[in-house]
Amino acid sequence: MTLNTDDVWVIGAGVIGLTSAVALAEGGHRVRVVSRDAAAATTSAVAGGLCWPYRIRPYERAVRWSVRSFEVLAELAHRPQETGARMVTGTMASASTAPGAADDGLAAWYAAVPGLRQAVADELPEGCGSGWRARTPLVDMPAHLRYLERRLAAAGGVVERREVRSLDEAGRAAAVIVNCSGLGARSLVPDREVHPVQGQLVIVENPGVQEWFVAAESGAADTSYALPQPYGLVLGGTARENAWSREPDPAVADAVVARCARYFPQVAQARVLAHKVGLRPARPSVRLEAERLPGGALCVHNYGHGGAGVTVAWGCADEVVRLVRDA
Repeated sequence: MTLNTDDVWVIGAGVIGLTSAVALAEGGHRVRVVSRDAAAATTSAVAGGLCWPYRIRPYERAVRWSVRSFEVLAELAHRPQETGARMVTGTMASASTAPGAADDGLAAWYAAVPGLRQAVADELPEGCGSGWRARTPLVDMPAHLRYLERRLAAAGGVVERREVRSLDEAGRAAAVIVNCSGLGARSLVPDREVHPVQGQLVIVENPGVQEWFVAAESGAADTSYALPQPYGLVLGGTARENAWSREPDPAVADAVVARCARYFPQVAQARVLAHKVGLRPARPSVRLEAERLPGGALCVHNYGHGGAGVTVAWGCADEVVRLVRDA
C-alpha cells in the first residue's frame, strides 16, 4: 500500500497512540493508526484508569501533561456512558505521617487539582498516617478506548492491524511517524531502556465501595488500591520491575485481595470476576521528542509512560501535534 506524503502513521493502539491520533486527525492530518494488537488487547485496556501521575518521569513535564489530561477528562466526564470517564472522589493515602507532596516531585500536581486537600484523621483507615482527598477522573479504560476509536473514525482516521517491523519501513510509507509503541519500542527503535513493570489486579463484584482508594509508597513493589468501575471493583496491585509474564499468579491474586481487605473487609468475600495482568511500558524518563529518520521522514517518539498512560495522554498528544506542526 502506498500512502500520500502528507499522511501520518501512528504506531500503537493503546491510549497514548489513539489519543495522539485523535488530536492529529482533528487538527487536519490524515491519520492511520497501525498496530499489531487491537486496542482491547493492549496494556491500556487492563489499566485501572485513575487519573494520577504514577511511575512516570520527568516530574515537571509529567505534571504539565497530567494537568492538561485532567482538564480534558473532566470535560469528558459529563458524558460517562459515551466516554468512559467519570469524576469520582477518593483518597491517596500513605503510611507516612507527612503528606510529602514536595518530596515526591508532584507538588505542582497537588497544587493544580481542584479541591484537593489533606485528609483528616477520621478519613484515613488504620495504618495510614496521612493522605489526600480529591475528586479526579476515573476512567473505564475498555469503554474509553472504544470512544477514542469512534472519535478517530469521525475525524477521518483509520486503524489497521499489522505489525511494523522497523521505523524505516514506516518512514517509507508516510512522511510523519508517531511512535507510540509502548513496550514495543524496546525492539522497534530499539531502546533497551524500555522495560516492563508488571501489574496484576483482581476484579470483584463491588460490595458497595463508592470512592476510589490508593495506599502506595513510592517505588513499592506491592500497593493497595480499590477503584470502583462500572464492570466491578478493581483491586490491586503490583509493580514488578522487569517481569514479563502476562499470566495471573494465584498467590499474588490472593495477596492483592488480602491487602485490600485490610481497608475494605467486605472485599474478602466478594465474588471474583476476573484476573488481569498488564505490562507497564517503563523508562527512566518518557521519550517525547522528534527526529528525522534516515529516509527523511519525521518521527515523533511518544513512549515510556509507565503507569500513567491515561493520566498524561492528552497532554502528550498536544505536544505531539506541536512537534509535527513545528517540523
